[in-house]
Amino acid sequence: MNITTVIIGVAAILFGIYTLYLRIKSPERLGKLNAMKNKFGNGIGNAIHLIAYSLIPLAAGGIFIFAGLKGASLF
Repeated sequence: MNITTVIIGVAAILFGIYTLYLRIKSPERLGKLNAMKNKFGNGIGNAIHLIAYSLIPLAAGGIFIFAGLKGASLF
């Protein structure tokens, strides 16, 4: 088991969960979300932000945790 990789995975998952929480409770606190909505429109800007700041970190975190438990190292 590689503890560093697991910790990075947990941090990525926590970041993804936190951004999902903020999107629901107070989206005005997410400055990049507002900027993306202004630039790309409400629907596409929302989708880009959701994918980039929530779904990718959640998926990467899961992969990192699994790899870390198997002994793989990011560094």
